[in-house]
Amino acid sequence: MKKIILFTLLVTVLLSPTPTNAIEMPCSLILEPIDKNLTNSKGVAIIYKVKLTPSFPRTNISILAAHLPKPNSLGDYNTYEGFAFIPNEISWRFKLYPSKDIDGPWAGAIDDITAEMKNVSIQVRLSNSKNNKLGPAILTNDIYNCKP
Repeated sequence: MKKIILFTLLVTVLLSPTPTNAIEMPCSLILEPIDKNLTNSKGVAIIYKVKLTPSFPRTNISILAAHLPKPNSLGDYNTYEGFAFIPNEISWRFKLYPSKDIDGPWAGAIDDITAEMKNVSIQVRLSNSKNNKLGPAILTNDIYNCKP
């Protein structure tokens, strides 16, 4: 009897799927303000696979952020960038472009990510396009909060 139980446990452990931190795509993620005084500032990121070449698919991150303060009101900045990173491994930054509406949303995308999307943080950050200086995050969230 003990051998049967031991055998069953062993088979269950060996054949069960290994847990992963990878996300189910496509998914969306609400980007929340770091400064709680920016109550109207919010963003959304959509993360999904794109097949742009005959080789393997890449991951796309698209961001739309609304009601952001004017960049220069927060220091020596003139624009916003999307920023995604896996701590101590890799990061990606991409331009966000303002809409033509006054005080309208900012949007941008990157679609050449080949890394596995686990332990990724996604942010909207201040930026100075003249000296290529990336500033602090305004909106942020982690990929494990991404909802299919």
